Amino acid sequence: MSKQEAQEIERLRQKIRRHDTFYYIQNQPEISDREYDRLMQELKDLEVRHPEWVTPDSPTQRVGGKVADRFDTVAHKIPMLSLDNTYNVGELKEFRERVVKGLADVSPDEIEYFVELKFDGLAVTLTYEDGIFVKGATRGDGKKGEDITANLKTIHSIPLNICTEKEKIKLMEVRGEVFMPRKSFQKLNEIRAATGETLFANPRNAAAGSLRLLDPSITASRKLDIFVYGVGFMDPMPFSTQYEVQSELEKMGFHTNSNRYLCGNFEEVLPWIETWEKKKDKLEYDVDGLVIKVNSLDYQKKLGATSKFPRWSVAFKYEPEKEETRVENIICQVGRTGAITPVAILTPVTISGSTVSRATLHNEDEIASKDIRIGDRVVVEKAGEIIPRVVEVIKSVRERRGLRFRMPSKCPECKEPISRSKDEAVLRCTNSVCLAQLRERLLHFASRDAMDIDHLGPAVIDQLVSKGGVKHFSDLYKLKLQDFVRLERLAEKSAQNLIGALEKSKSVGFARVLYAFGIRHVGQRAGMILARHFHSMNKLQKAEKEELEFVMEIGEAIAESVSTFFGQKSNQDEIARLAELGVEMEFKGEAIGDRLAGKQFVLTGSLKSFTRDEAKEKIAALGGRVMSTVSKKTDYVVVGADPGSKADKAKKLDIPLVTEDEFKKIVEK
Repeated sequence: MSKQEAQEIERLRQKIRRHDTFYYIQNQPEISDREYDRLMQELKDLEVRHPEWVTPDSPTQRVGGKVADRFDTVAHKIPMLSLDNTYNVGELKEFRERVVKGLADVSPDEIEYFVELKFDGLAVTLTYEDGIFVKGATRGDGKKGEDITANLKTIHSIPLNICTEKEKIKLMEVRGEVFMPRKSFQKLNEIRAATGETLFANPRNAAAGSLRLLDPSITASRKLDIFVYGVGFMDPMPFSTQYEVQSELEKMGFHTNSNRYLCGNFEEVLPWIETWEKKKDKLEYDVDGLVIKVNSLDYQKKLGATSKFPRWSVAFKYEPEKEETRVENIICQVGRTGAITPVAILTPVTISGSTVSRATLHNEDEIASKDIRIGDRVVVEKAGEIIPRVVEVIKSVRERRGLRFRMPSKCPECKEPISRSKDEAVLRCTNSVCLAQLRERLLHFASRDAMDIDHLGPAVIDQLVSKGGVKHFSDLYKLKLQDFVRLERLAEKSAQNLIGALEKSKSVGFARVLYAFGIRHVGQRAGMILARHFHSMNKLQKAEKEELEFVMEIGEAIAESVSTFFGQKSNQDEIARLAELGVEMEFKGEAIGDRLAGKQFVLTGSLKSFTRDEAKEKIAALGGRVMSTVSKKTDYVVVGADPGSKADKAKKLDIPLVTEDEFKKIVEK
């Protein structure tokens, strides 16, 4: 690569990072979305031509491939303790008394306090080595969390590298709160409602669920954000106060919240409690209180912590707003995965400035435990939630109550029997051709990791479903060229390509067909294991639940889900239709054996002979597993061009590094 191209790559990276700061942190974009996309495409094109120059902190690396079937565990260098809660000024004054007692040699008037908003999100830790973001994790139990680095990289307000005027910081672990802005949350729930999926109860649940998705591209679409508020560990530590910590973090490029206050004494803290109780609902994100901290880091160290909480900090939480209303009806909605969710239709009531007319009742157990019935007067709570919840029923001896609510025994949409797993509180419709689930099931069926039907995207599927032309997976294979040509914005050439993609998909292999059905708990790996063990759809259909449980890595939950799916006549009929149309459902070599059974691989850098997905498939076909991060359990790290920190960690842990040529010998024996 020429020196000029190298300079152009770096220039584009710096320019994109600058615009990320303006757009995602300062909320003052300087260029249009189209211009931003053009800059990003220029950078991508250059990096495709010169993959050896792709670095982990490049803006193009924010959205990576899918993670393995679980998240690795990460030990926090410094425990991530939760905060003790207070709910009134009296309890807050007790906190102040404990601080004064713990700092007996310091005059109470010399103790400064730092006040900031308490965000209702998910606490995470971000680790930087030599200024590069290398790892992100959830709080977990405070000592260990889950490695969600790939998902955190999709949040544009998290810098992939940092700059600081302080002495060069070798290792830094910062803490922050990931949240979903209210507008993003409303849009997400609107999309889920339109597709029949279960709605998220509140932005916090939506953010937490988004961070634990195994596909970072979906996380990226959720538009998450973060406020960084503190430092867990820093080498060296150049700061002396909490106020300085946040000020310097902001200079480094982190997204900090501007609503933070330095109070010269405890009395200056109290007015902020009243101020934010009135202002919090006008923010674009959820806040459920304030956090009060002793400002001096030396004083924080001296005060220490209990086994659960720091003694130098406390949360003041506002009581959620509640109102009374009446349950006019209880209906059941069918989500994409077949989950049947009861919803209370309420007499409209105003809570926190918005009209509330519906409240999710979550599941059958929730209704039973609170004994919620049609006609009941209820207390509804909205603690910053867009979807409120019923807190309790107001019972009166003077009012005659209705009958106890019973969940339906059949799906409200397709009238097929519904089931409930032993370990779940949710009832589900397992009919693969239920119309309420059809659109999203078809999208999954056609996706790259399933049947890989190129050109069959949301726009085409929407038209096919709305026109009634497709009600089953098998209907896709009955469509003719003229059926596609009639669709809007689909030229004859595109229609021909789609017909070709459908024909090609018939031979993707038994494992992919299993995954494409969308059977609950059956991901790509489970599909591969079942395909390798039973060799044909016919044998798998006849397998008893006990036989399924006997298969290595197929536990009770998967066995029950598979058994229920194949026991349903509508699913049996659909499998027969697909087979008649030429979809291959027998083992033909896509799962070669168990030679790598129990072995864990990590892929790093760019491979020349394989795409990342092709390499994963070859490992899985031989019984191995691909993990997202290097740990002591890793057996091999496959190293391509520009491998990054994973290779370095493997060397430290004395884990074998495998070149691409060596990897080819392993999987192609």
